[in-house]
Amino acid sequence: MSHYKHLTIIEREKLDHFRAEGKSITCIARLLGRNKSTISRELRRNTLEGEYVPCKAQAQYQERREVCRPTKKLADPALFAFVSDKFLNQQWSPEQIAGRLRQERGESIISCVTIYRAVRDGMLDEAARKVTPYVTKAKYKLRHRGKKRHTKGTEERRGKISISNELETRPEEANSRRRIGDWEADTVAGIQGGACLVTLDDRKSRFLIARVVPSKSAKPVAKAIIDALQGQPTYTITPDRGKEFALHSQVTEALGVPFYFPKPHQPWQRGTNENNNGLLREYYPKGCSFYGVTNEDLQMVVDKLNNRPRKCLGWHTPHEVYFNTVLHLT
Repeated sequence: MSHYKHLTIIEREKLDHFRAEGKSITCIARLLGRNKSTISRELRRNTLEGEYVPCKAQAQYQERREVCRPTKKLADPALFAFVSDKFLNQQWSPEQIAGRLRQERGESIISCVTIYRAVRDGMLDEAARKVTPYVTKAKYKLRHRGKKRHTKGTEERRGKISISNELETRPEEANSRRRIGDWEADTVAGIQGGACLVTLDDRKSRFLIARVVPSKSAKPVAKAIIDALQGQPTYTITPDRGKEFALHSQVTEALGVPFYFPKPHQPWQRGTNENNNGLLREYYPKGCSFYGVTNEDLQMVVDKLNNRPRKCLGWHTPHEVYFNTVLHLT
């Protein structure tokens, strides 16, 4: 690390005074406590028409300091507009933005650290207020904005249901995510006793299918799963042990697909589903009502998530992997 300090205006005044007295560069350097090359370089750079003027030398130094500073990546209007749109309007994370740019253009355009720093420093605050007036800072658009996480040992209060297959018996193809058609299932609750969402996520592609159901009870949930997966590749379904999946045998009978249940208190066994439910919460926060939300409204949000690049997919989107296609998003 360099410990070099630039000459101050006082040192420049003294330098000019010593020169007027006819002192040599070596002598001046010793009197100022500087290296003689520093004094020589100062005179060479800031002497104009044979005259060294301290105030003008200071002004020239300040101008050069401004120019030599590196240009911020987001000073580029086109790049700023792209990052702002994906982060604020499309809810892409900084890592998704940087990764997808690198994946499509074959080079690193901007790092996620640079985007996080811009968010932290307030560069996107004004744009965030235009998109969402009640949001004062862009950092509140980040997915984890200081919200509390569930602690270990949280008591499971949901009722018990009959279990057809334990997760340990699920086929290895599903465990290793080698094929399309192994689904994870859960519900996203609204207000207590009201409508909710049924979410299904393909383990390999992270592709999301969701439906609005009038209540979080077994019959409408089973009907929604059958409707959502009709005509889709299906090999296994892995839900949690909530009572809303009590009629899983009806789904198995209708679709011919077995259910595999993880142990209680193990949400990480359905990590894909838990992650996508967290992404849905950006659009439907906890405590919101799903009354009036249609499947068409929900599908617009689902399409956004399915067309968002994922690091685990090499910055491809779930839609691209699920349908084996290529999109152009940047």
